[in-house]
Amino acid sequence: MAAAAAARRAASLLPLLLSSPSRARLPHRQTLTLTPLLRPHGLYSHSGPKPTSSAAFSASAGAAASNGSAPAERTRELQLYNTKSRRKELFQPRVPGGEVGMYVCGVTPYDDSHIGHARAYVAFDVLYRYLLYLDHKVRYVRNFTDIDDKIIARANQLGEDPFSLSKRYSDDFLSDMADLHCLPPSVEPRVSDHIDQIINMIKQILDNGCAYIIGGDVYFSVENFPEYGELSGRKLDDNRAGERVAVDERKKNPADFALWKAAKDGEPGWDSPWGLGRPGWHIECSAMSAHYLGHSFDIHGGGEDLVFPHHENEIAQSRAACCDSSISYWIHNGFVNVNSQKMSKSLGNFVTIRKVTELYHPLALRIFLLGTHYRSPINYSIEQLNVASDRLYYTYQTLQDCEENCRQHQSNAGDPLPVNTTNFIQKLHDEFEASMSDDLHTSVALAAVSEPLKVMNDLLHTRKGKKQEKRLESLSAMEEKIRAVLSVLGLLPSSYYDALQQLREKALRRASMTEDQVLQKIEERTSARKAKQYEKSDEIRKELAAVGIALMDGPEGTTWRPSVPLSEQGLVAST
Repeated sequence: MAAAAAARRAASLLPLLLSSPSRARLPHRQTLTLTPLLRPHGLYSHSGPKPTSSAAFSASAGAAASNGSAPAERTRELQLYNTKSRRKELFQPRVPGGEVGMYVCGVTPYDDSHIGHARAYVAFDVLYRYLLYLDHKVRYVRNFTDIDDKIIARANQLGEDPFSLSKRYSDDFLSDMADLHCLPPSVEPRVSDHIDQIINMIKQILDNGCAYIIGGDVYFSVENFPEYGELSGRKLDDNRAGERVAVDERKKNPADFALWKAAKDGEPGWDSPWGLGRPGWHIECSAMSAHYLGHSFDIHGGGEDLVFPHHENEIAQSRAACCDSSISYWIHNGFVNVNSQKMSKSLGNFVTIRKVTELYHPLALRIFLLGTHYRSPINYSIEQLNVASDRLYYTYQTLQDCEENCRQHQSNAGDPLPVNTTNFIQKLHDEFEASMSDDLHTSVALAAVSEPLKVMNDLLHTRKGKKQEKRLESLSAMEEKIRAVLSVLGLLPSSYYDALQQLREKALRRASMTEDQVLQKIEERTSARKAKQYEKSDEIRKELAAVGIALMDGPEGTTWRPSVPLSEQGLVAST
């Protein structure tokens, strides 16, 4: 009964969360050839199993339905919000039945990545997974801007080679992404390996009369591209110098932007027709996306802050280089806010992924991010992370209990399931696909799992549930469907047991306690109860609850589990 009560308490919280060689000439050193990035193998280094396909999910739902409910519907058509058209559109690949091309702007690796980066790449990982679930073949490209003003400045500050610094932070970024269960992209190109492609594109833009040379710099001429501003909706007069546009009195128009920048003394550079220099920020993505996906492809994504100027400039320079260049869907995720202000390194209000995952399981951060629609802003708070972590523990504990029960008892897999079980499975199938196909409403998809989890806990822990016909078969079937949902959302661990242990370890770290200390408190409380010192017993329970350790009394004694700290439970309940 204690386990059932704990399960019901946790369930009550669920709705509340809602490649050419580089020719760089480097000062005092030889040309550096970067080796492919390695993905370290650690506690959370796996990115989880590939998502279940819609065919498999639909087939299993259909098999369940054949035992008593209506047949599963055909997979719904995917609708995505297109920033360019400012409306949701039916997703139709440029090549029906062919490969979907998706390019997502990557990081400039000059520091540890923050949870604003996590928000972006988790969002596009979900899109990638859902496209695979819908049986699309996807070529997913995500770049590294491994040479940039910020990298050079940070390298000079630390007395480190800029390429060495960017590689170190690139490796750390990939480790963070693996921790968050983001699947590796198909290709992860670096700017420094694609200088030839960049130079060739700049030449084409110059030949087409959309750029000009000043000294060793090459600038794009926005006045020669009448469609400039079509993505962001900004007028040319809005683009004043100094507001995300470099100030340079030599430019023909203050809004003109650099395609190639002459190298300064002591900076790395590459030979070009315009002298020693390096690419401007925007041209790299146009050149690399065209190299790997062609001048026209399906999806281009990034954070909302990239709409202008980065993606606006990408469109201009790509079209100036090739008039047939076209991107079908421009997709952007919302910001992570701290005190209603966008989180960013430049504002100094950022929280790194590693800072969070020191105290929280990486998948607690992932489920926190998925609890808000990807286009909406999300406010970061420790309280919401605690709720997310509690939700994750409840989910995995339920599924672990289910696995153990089914393993210990023989089930009759061939027998028909009860009608109410097939109804729950069909409902989960329908709600999951309806929400995900409606512009990836992950919060609704997560909510759809709540009812099956509650039913499973009733079957596992209540007297009435334990007597239900085909109990084990129902548990096994629902676990299978929930597993499929978690797989697509990137929340399926390699082992429920291991994930639960990791969640417990993080909870102990947040509480600044060891498990031996918790067990000692449990012994003290047990002794106090035997001595009828109930006030002291309650005091110990509250002391542990205050730091996020919940005690559960049962026939076999008292155990503990992570929980939302006592002081925050009232806040959560009022959310």
